Amino acid sequence: MTKKKSVLVFCGSQTGTNPLYAEAAAQLGKKIAERGAAMIYGSGKVGLMGISARAALDHGAEVVGIIPWFLQKLEGGIPDLTQEIVVSSMHERKIRMAEMSDGVFVLPGAYGTLDELFEMLTLQQLKQINQPIAIYNINGFYDHLLAHVARMNEDGFLQEINKNIIRASDDMDALLDYILAYPAHEGIDKPLTWL
Repeated sequence: MTKKKSVLVFCGSQTGTNPLYAEAAAQLGKKIAERGAAMIYGSGKVGLMGISARAALDHGAEVVGIIPWFLQKLEGGIPDLTQEIVVSSMHERKIRMAEMSDGVFVLPGAYGTLDELFEMLTLQQLKQINQPIAIYNINGFYDHLLAHVARMNEDGFLQEINKNIIRASDDMDALLDYILAYPAHEGIDKPLTWL
């Protein structure tokens, strides 16, 4: 894969009940390609993951999927990915995703999406990575999560500087611009082997 900015996409392995989510996933894949960026994702062919990856590929983007072996057997990957990396665990998957990406874009999803998001937020808070983290708050999907983050700050569990790690918006273009303009990995020079 050539060196270009890589957007790590976290999203659901389901499509959800509102067609807006599938439309957004397809739009994101297309926009990543149009900006000349690569896409890193969880390698599944199902749900929003598959829709976004398929759209990115169809519009000429390089797409790298990272998947644990047991999920590869369950979900299977898209056959024409630029690269598929099979790893031993969910834990290793997140390490590889963090190492290969330049920023995180979060679409709607469930437990796995939130697990991945909070892993990246924690790594950023601990200065183990330096990447922009953007939440696409389409249809107010993440309103309650963002309210809880604000509550953690108000009640003294989360410092303001760490609350502000998250950039949330319902403007996909603004979030992609934020990720792609972010300085690449400044000040972080250690591998994530400690995880």
